[in-house]
Amino acid sequence: MPLSETAAAPQRTRRAIIVVVALALVFGAWGVWRVVAPAPGDAHQRLAASEDARKALQADHAELQQRVATLSRSDQISREANRELQGTLAERDEEIAGLRADVAFYERLVGATAQRRGLSVHAITLQPQSDAAWHFQSTLTQNLNRGAVSTGRLSLSVEGSRGGRLQKLDWDTLRQQEDAPGIEYSFKYFQQVQGDVFLPEGFEPVRVTVRLQPRSGAAVEQSFTWAQATGATPSATATE
Repeated sequence: MPLSETAAAPQRTRRAIIVVVALALVFGAWGVWRVVAPAPGDAHQRLAASEDARKALQADHAELQQRVATLSRSDQISREANRELQGTLAERDEEIAGLRADVAFYERLVGATAQRRGLSVHAITLQPQSDAAWHFQSTLTQNLNRGAVSTGRLSLSVEGSRGGRLQKLDWDTLRQQEDAPGIEYSFKYFQQVQGDVFLPEGFEPVRVTVRLQPRSGAAVEQSFTWAQATGATPSATATE
């Protein structure tokens, strides 16, 4: 064998080994990629699963929002119902207090231990109807002559100030009528007499006096402060 061929043989052998090694590396890398890399089908499945999970989360979120809205509405309804209940209870308490006051009034008037009194003004209340008009209601009583009927007429006068000067408005002025007749009353034990009066502009009332003129006998007068009559202060004993 020539010397040149003998020298070329090892080179061919090395090239063959390199080619084999390279091919082995290529096939090995391809195998590893096949093992590690996800198949196209797996990627689609994962994407579909993610989409399903997102839709499920959206549905849960919408359900939770609906539940929160429902609970909020229920809480609002409960609060409104509670306010209405509290208002109803307050009205009932006020009604019961009024009934108790009425019972106490009747017991003092016609009870076995009631103090005997002749014609008198138990109370008067005034409520504004406009800037000038006031509606009054006066409770008249008598239990001295049981069974006897008290008849007569009621009138008012109001004391106060206007422009820094003291004034007393008589019944004609309050009724805005010359020779205005008093309001009739007729009762055995008690009666509530009501009507309207008018105050002039700029007049500041201080005291109201109720005058009862029976058909027979002397007139009866009782005075109340304007604050008592309008409920601005608790009721107190009237001055006669």
